[in-house]
Amino acid sequence: MSQVIPIDIPNLLSREVEGVRLELKATWDAKVTGHQVLTTLCAFANDLQNLNGGYVLIGVAEESGVITRPVAGLTPDQLDGAMRQLVSLCKRIEPEYLPIIDVVKVDGQSVLALWAPASDARPHRAPASEKGEPAYWVRVGSVTKEAKGPTLTSLMAQTAKIPFDDRRSFEAQNDDLNYTLVRRHLHEVHSGLIDEHNTEQVYAKMGLTRRVNGHSVPRNVALLFFTDEPQRWFRSAQIDVVQFADGAGGDLLEEKIFRGPLADQLRQSFVYLENLTTRQVQKGAALEARGFVSYPSVALREAIVNAVYHRSYEQDTAEPVKVYLYPDRVEVISYPGPTEGIEEEHLNQGTVPALPARNRRVGELLKELRLAESRGTGLPKIHRAMSQNGSPSPRFEIGPGRAYLKVILPAHPDYVSLTALRDAAYLQATGDDLGALRRVEEAWLAQPSSPLLGAKLITELGARGEVERARAIFSTYGGASGRPPRQVLLAYAEVLERAELDDEMVRVLSRLPDDTSAEDLITAAILLRRAKQEVQAHKLFTRAGEPAVLADPKATHELAQCKLALADQARRRAKREHDRGAADANQRLLREAEGLLLRVVQLDSGSTRRGWAYLNLAWTLENLRRPSTEVLAALDQAEQNASADPKLLSLIRQKRSDLKPR
Repeated sequence: MSQVIPIDIPNLLSREVEGVRLELKATWDAKVTGHQVLTTLCAFANDLQNLNGGYVLIGVAEESGVITRPVAGLTPDQLDGAMRQLVSLCKRIEPEYLPIIDVVKVDGQSVLALWAPASDARPHRAPASEKGEPAYWVRVGSVTKEAKGPTLTSLMAQTAKIPFDDRRSFEAQNDDLNYTLVRRHLHEVHSGLIDEHNTEQVYAKMGLTRRVNGHSVPRNVALLFFTDEPQRWFRSAQIDVVQFADGAGGDLLEEKIFRGPLADQLRQSFVYLENLTTRQVQKGAALEARGFVSYPSVALREAIVNAVYHRSYEQDTAEPVKVYLYPDRVEVISYPGPTEGIEEEHLNQGTVPALPARNRRVGELLKELRLAESRGTGLPKIHRAMSQNGSPSPRFEIGPGRAYLKVILPAHPDYVSLTALRDAAYLQATGDDLGALRRVEEAWLAQPSSPLLGAKLITELGARGEVERARAIFSTYGGASGRPPRQVLLAYAEVLERAELDDEMVRVLSRLPDDTSAEDLITAAILLRRAKQEVQAHKLFTRAGEPAVLADPKATHELAQCKLALADQARRRAKREHDRGAADANQRLLREAEGLLLRVVQLDSGSTRRGWAYLNLAWTLENLRRPSTEVLAALDQAEQNASADPKLLSLIRQKRSDLKPR
């Protein structure tokens, strides 16, 4: 590890490829490689994009953007010659500039590492050859190119001032820095500077302080990252997380403010927000499951990191980073908005032009800690995370006069639905049925494609007898010819069953998709059985499968009753048509029903269901021509479980009186 370069070079190679802040050279040659390195050092010193320069590693090869590992390194003679020649070459940079030079071990080989931080004396010039004239150089992507025309104009404008985070502070002293925080940072980034015991030397080598009039003072970035209370100097350097109830005008539920060093603010806010994230797994057909979260943590983290990175910390920007949590979205707001040249369409499309960053040192330290990634990757990462979660696309708003940047992360549609349903359940539990209906209807109007909200709204309207309104909601999901979501279809079928509109219900249930889950097939089968459509019901029970049916006492009982109805139909057909096959079907169905009913009474199905099952069993045994004692025993069990159901008691007594002894 290097004791003069603040980051761990092997670690840098493991996560970076050659790009805007990293140049790789496989070998050293003073005549060819030398001037290539010279112009790149000049470009890093000019720091057109405010990324705080970059690194040149000599002895590391790459091919097609992929670093060759293990590295070849340089021999001792090559190292000695390269260092002497580099010092001589750098004297050709105008005004004078010298990078930090060190030899580091990578894969057991010696690599010459050059760190070229942004210069306070920029812009710099350097020649591209032995006899070439000095020119201004900039870094564009992974290429070093001469600055001409608009690029040169931009460089001159950019270098006219030092970014605020890299300026010296006139209100603080080095003693205000917390050396424990600095050492913690060095440990996290695996820096060899942790072995340096001279505090002032550590500060200087990390670029945290600057010499002014013979003494050293901290830079603003040092106060932001390495003091216990950055708010002493930057009163808005904090993250406010505010959770609201329904809508922007809803009640404030909770407010949490994160202060302290910037890295700690980010980490603590991440943990807090992670605990508020809702995870859901939806089971589908064929034992598949689809998971989602309310807000992808990757997208939310990137949005907050970008806000901390790209906001202004100058005192005329006195607003903290704000994270507003609503039931249907998260808003991350930073002040002011992005720099000139970045527009809403860039952000909403996921790509931004390569323009100078507002805070070069804040970004650099966040990247070292892996809280931020390479330039240009955060925005696509937000878009990708939202898409992979099944969430709507993120939205970006730039306030009037670039006063702020707002990142809007819409909640997953199913999360919005579940939130509305939970609210409605609470209102119903407190006796406000009309308020519950209104909450679901408002949520559905805002998200009319939601199957969960549509199903709930149809159910609630059906319970109030408003069948026509329920039909209107159902029609928005495809009407008579479409393929409504299974939740909506089943909810509407239940409304029709309750309204005794059996023909329409049968037509609706005929549109169940092929991949309908076993649970939903059972629900549909029960509805059909109650509409006396036993043949169709039996087919759906069969599609659902025996394991799913037998695992549920209600489904098992309903299937038994379906078989009993079919057995009775077969009995009447056999009697009417003297059909031996129908007679055999009758007995087979009765035996199958007997087995199902015996299972129901053994399961934890509740006393009332057991009572009905025993009554059905008594009827089954009688039709199987079993001894009267068995039938009476079933009726006795039915009566013992029927104390809370007067109708059931009446039927049991009627059955006793009709029973013919055998």
